[in-house]
Amino acid sequence: MADRNRTTLDWEDLRFFLALARLGSLSAAARSLGVNHATVSRRVVALEQRLGADLFARRPTGYALTGRGEHVLAAAAMMENAAARIAREGPGADPALLTGLVRLTTTPSVAEAFLLPRMGSLRADYPGIDIELVADRRQMSLSRHETDLALRLGRPADSALMGQRLATLSFGLYASPEIAALHGTAPAGAPFISFDDSGALLPEAVWLREALPDARIALRANGQMAQAAAARAGLGVAPLPHFLAAGDPQLRQLPFPSAPPPRDLWLLSRQNGDRAAHVRAVKQWLVELFRAERHRFGPQSVMR
Repeated sequence: MADRNRTTLDWEDLRFFLALARLGSLSAAARSLGVNHATVSRRVVALEQRLGADLFARRPTGYALTGRGEHVLAAAAMMENAAARIAREGPGADPALLTGLVRLTTTPSVAEAFLLPRMGSLRADYPGIDIELVADRRQMSLSRHETDLALRLGRPADSALMGQRLATLSFGLYASPEIAALHGTAPAGAPFISFDDSGALLPEAVWLREALPDARIALRANGQMAQAAAARAGLGVAPLPHFLAAGDPQLRQLPFPSAPPPRDLWLLSRQNGDRAAHVRAVKQWLVELFRAERHRFGPQSVMR
């Protein structure tokens, strides 16, 4: 009986463990749970003592999962999804009454220029679903349950993930009306805007170096939103995706015989990771949104 009690787990401890595993710090986990950091620490220590193993490596930069912690994370996430399914998928469940948090990650430009202005329709259809949107080029891990859904550029390399291509992002050269008037017939002589060192290997930056090796890079920025803002301010010509720049009254597309290579945007999720109804609802909303607005991504945009 003593052994059985020793291995009986408290779901609340697992809930605190999940928050710390996903957010990486006691303070962030505490904020998400509405408690103080000491409570998070106490709950996690209690779980580690119950399991007889360290689940985290305590580092100056935060909490990192150990090998045992990775296994516990996968099992705890399955329990969380199962509990959500029981609560949300009973007979006669109303999709409008779905509740829960869905973590979504994508690039800053897709998040800020495309998704956020359209998320009102998601809230209208599913007022109980909360979204945690991480806009970052850094790829958060689906397998480690850092995110539920990911919109990523490029074909997924991990065969353990489910992937669906949503669109193909096409590019063009864009500048302010003033710069376009000066250099519209000879863009090669204009000042250009590109990525800083953090984005030097991105296809757009590589294309610019190869297509216009003598171009003056008048401004470097670490993201397309900043590059678009710089182009609007008349600081140069920027290779930008059409969904971000086309139709912007402060930008003009300049003619040029080539453009950065188009990039596929994929919707990724874990195998069986969308069994929870609220995650499945957001996933389907994304698919339908990109299908309805595929024309915004350029002439090569597709939906499969």
